[in-house]
Amino acid sequence: MKKTLIALACVLSALQSFSQTDQYKQDVSSEDAIIAALYDVISGEPNTTRDWARFRNLFLPESRLIPTRKNDAGDLILKTLTPEEYVTLFQSRVATGFFERELSRKTESYGTVVHIFSTYETKEKKDGPVTNRGINSIQLFKDKNRYYIVNIFWCAESMGFSLPEKYLK
Repeated sequence: MKKTLIALACVLSALQSFSQTDQYKQDVSSEDAIIAALYDVISGEPNTTRDWARFRNLFLPESRLIPTRKNDAGDLILKTLTPEEYVTLFQSRVATGFFERELSRKTESYGTVVHIFSTYETKEKKDGPVTNRGINSIQLFKDKNRYYIVNIFWCAESMGFSLPEKYLK
């Protein structure tokens, strides 16, 4: 009986995982789709739960999100996060709204590798003033069935760097 329950739990878990992946299949079908899904899934009104299953579906287990930050001394540093760590960090900050949208994009690709330089802006309200801008350096892996985000490494203007005009076109 115990073995039957365990087997049933495994099957149900696999089916749920498959249905979530299938539900978000369109999000990972092209470079445009995965970038649009990335910006869409993290954006939303204050205290609104994001679709974290959709977010997780964009990444590989070994993927990383790497913001540029300043330490207490004002030195520039990196903070490496797994997708799960990003979810935890982000959930503590949804008391205010957060909307991020792409302003421009430069893309290079070869075989299974796609590199996207995606210029973005952020707002706390969908129709509010811009609170920050920057560049997401996004690496994608293209297998025979879909795209995955491997890394997102970003730097915001708040780090002290103005966006060059060539990345705003």
